Amino acid sequence: MIVEKVINNNLVRSRNNKQQEILVMGCGLGFKKQVGDLIDEFKIEKVYTMLDDTQNNQFEEILSRVPLSCIQITNKIVDYAKASLGKELSDTIYLTLCDHIAFAIERFKNGINIQNALLSEIKRYYLHEFQIGMEALDIIEAKADIRLPDAEAGFIALHVVNASFDSIGMEQTKEMMKVIQNTLNIVKYHFNIELDENSIHYDRFLTHLKFFVKRVFSNVEIGEKEDKEDNFFLMIKNQYKNEYACVLKVYEYLRKEYHLQMTNDEIMYLMIHIHRITTM
Repeated sequence: MIVEKVINNNLVRSRNNKQQEILVMGCGLGFKKQVGDLIDEFKIEKVYTMLDDTQNNQFEEILSRVPLSCIQITNKIVDYAKASLGKELSDTIYLTLCDHIAFAIERFKNGINIQNALLSEIKRYYLHEFQIGMEALDIIEAKADIRLPDAEAGFIALHVVNASFDSIGMEQTKEMMKVIQNTLNIVKYHFNIELDENSIHYDRFLTHLKFFVKRVFSNVEIGEKEDKEDNFFLMIKNQYKNEYACVLKVYEYLRKEYHLQMTNDEIMYLMIHIHRITTM
């Protein structure tokens, strides 16, 4: 393999023997390398093959900005998940999980602790994946010297579920796509903007919506409607008033069409994601 592009000291773009575009990662792999140089195969830790140019570009953007330790953590977690489940996972998990882990570590260091409203449901319906998530916390602690809360094991479990999710039938798949599209339309019309579909924030929001819609169509309850608004929820609600008004429109649509009740935590997560895709 030869270098087609040096992304940073640890990441280069190349092609495999099938002439597919790939990203090659390894400590110091790109150091002092030029286009056309041979790649030192002894330094290769991971080769990533995405499905299309958009995923390649998104993954390249993520890997170029996150610490090498986060990439290595992701690789180790995915390898463990594959071995534990005894099956392959979609390669997109490297993109989504690496982004999530880097974001989770950053939030933790900044003292921001987001609760996982779905934690009990994840433990109940996706116990194996949750156990993988708990092992992932050990991997993160060993590499980054921080212990993330158990809520993060739940989030990681959902990434694993998403990467191994089997088809649920064409009709339900179409209905899920309809819900996701209608939700995105509500956001666009509320803010009178076009969303950047190639941005990381859009991809993160879309991933959240996919998790949410899958729970709806899998009849997985997301908890009882909360009457009490805690201080953190009130702070987010007051800080993101326009986003809150938008989420209420989404909530009303889901309630009318699917009789869905949302918890304050689910509303809060949507507010945060909507804020990111409409302001960044």
